[in-house]
Amino acid sequence: MAGARRLLAERGYARITSRDLAAAAEAPLGTINYHYGSKEALLNAALLETLREWGDRTMPPAEPTAGDDAERLDRMWSRIIASVSADRPMLLAAVEAYAQAERSPDIRRQIAEALEASRPRMARELHDLDAETDPDVDERTARAVGSVHMALTTGLIHQWLVDPERAPDAAELALGLRAIAHRLETAGR
Repeated sequence: MAGARRLLAERGYARITSRDLAAAAEAPLGTINYHYGSKEALLNAALLETLREWGDRTMPPAEPTAGDDAERLDRMWSRIIASVSADRPMLLAAVEAYAQAERSPDIRRQIAEALEASRPRMARELHDLDAETDPDVDERTARAVGSVHMALTTGLIHQWLVDPERAPDAAELALGLRAIAHRLETAGR
């Protein structure tokens, strides 16, 4: 697993061969299929483990005194932006893996499950919306809020990977969300 994670950072997802993985693990070529079933399964496991760790670093559990929603969002977006430089190879490997999902039902399933698990976590950690523990919060709303954050997060990462000079910072994202919220609020009157 450690060798696969290192190769993901060095070469990206699409350029790793089974021989590369075996050499990194200092193990016979057949051990990949024996232990993981396929090269893709090993890479998926390594990538998902790395992304879970990344998620824990960029969005640690909220503390009761963690501030209001705006402060929590600012901290999360600032951590994500900082992580693009620090974790660039891993984030690029994730983008490559997303592209592979079109042709691999296994990759698609694993990524989809990881995304689905992230939705309620984002709603809970960023807005205290937890359908499991709060009877006033319905599951659909919590999922919708988490989905919006997933879209913002992936879009923010892609912008910083492609064009860091012009990508939005945390303050610009907040400004944009406030403007959108204001427009939605005034449109409903």
